[in-house]
Amino acid sequence: MAAINRRQLLAAGAGMSALAVLPACSNSGGETKPDEKKVEVFSWWSGPGEAEGLDALIANFKQSNAGVEFVNAAVAGGSGTQAKQVLSDRMRNNQPPDSYQLHAGLEAADDIKAGWLEDLTGLYESNGWKSKFPAGLIEKLSISGKIYAVPVNIHRSNLMFFSPKKLAEWGIAAPAKTWTEFLAQAETLKAKNVKALSVGATWTQLHLLENVLLGELGTAKYNGLWDGKTDWKGADVVAALDTFKKILDVSVVGTDDWQPTIDKVLAGTAAYNVMGDWAAGYLQGAKALKYKDGYDVVASPGSTGVYNFLADSFTLPKNAPHKTYAEAWLKLCASPAGQDLFNPKKGSVPARLDSDKSKYTDYLGWALSQWQDTKTVVVGSLVHGVVANNSWKSEIEKAYGVFFTGKDSAKFAASVSAAYAANK
Repeated sequence: MAAINRRQLLAAGAGMSALAVLPACSNSGGETKPDEKKVEVFSWWSGPGEAEGLDALIANFKQSNAGVEFVNAAVAGGSGTQAKQVLSDRMRNNQPPDSYQLHAGLEAADDIKAGWLEDLTGLYESNGWKSKFPAGLIEKLSISGKIYAVPVNIHRSNLMFFSPKKLAEWGIAAPAKTWTEFLAQAETLKAKNVKALSVGATWTQLHLLENVLLGELGTAKYNGLWDGKTDWKGADVVAALDTFKKILDVSVVGTDDWQPTIDKVLAGTAAYNVMGDWAAGYLQGAKALKYKDGYDVVASPGSTGVYNFLADSFTLPKNAPHKTYAEAWLKLCASPAGQDLFNPKKGSVPARLDSDKSKYTDYLGWALSQWQDTKTVVVGSLVHGVVANNSWKSEIEKAYGVFFTGKDSAKFAASVSAAYAANK
């Protein structure tokens, strides 16, 4: 996937009023009796920050759709790992929810191939959405020229969180700007009995890995990892993997999900945590910390000026039991009102270009300015579904398990390379 400059991404978009949420009934698959007022929405938003954002959307939906029963089918588990397995079982047994969450990009490819998703291109065209989202985002949502998901937000993967007060206590003048500088700081921290970084469950380790690769390789070579232009077996990639091993060696490595892992930074047992910007929602919400005081955040080492993006999106499954209200849900998710309700609580920025910027302050104000800066270069996340289809991603995860145990960078690189050839 080529790097995208913000000049390419931003499309002109005028303000649009909130959309009417009740679409006309359709005769296509999945429609139930007109008097059955119900919708089931499947997601993995159950943790602090994300649950509050979802609750705000649900409350708005109920207000606009009086008498409609809303079934919140959220399944707990970091980055949707547990939820995706539950969803897969349901879809294979022809028991689809009315709408389900996935990440924008190639994460949808296998579901499309399986015949599980409705083409939403017509919904985009009839509601004028193509001019309301960045053109580059529409490109990432499109597979074989069709659009299958509605983005409700934009997240950034390549962020490093820290406590400014604790860094000062430890004699660290500023957060590391490169991974080489990070490893040097690790020596200072070790003398104070502090780990340089906290990392948890496997998906958080892979989240860290993608951003180490980004910081060490640069945007062009990073993007080449996902489209075959960068040789995984090349010396530069293997060297970046060796750097990742060194980072793990100076980190506290656990098995917890991301919230308990970032808590180690607050407790002072680790200096940094590399996580997506949903962590800002957690820190300012559940932890009641002030931006720039209780916590601060910078681009992960080596990635200043780069936005490693992902977008939470919702779909319309084929044979959705309550298609009318599923489309009502999608319209809410796409609307300025829906995005401005959800994102300040979730810790993300709106995918739309015409949302109310005054609602985004503190970290989110900085994030929105970064996202809309024409100089910002945008790349896609591996862990969060943008750059690899599910089959290849699964093989990468398996290879990582071997790598984590054996620490053989060349062997891991060769495994990922072979998996790309088999699954592209």
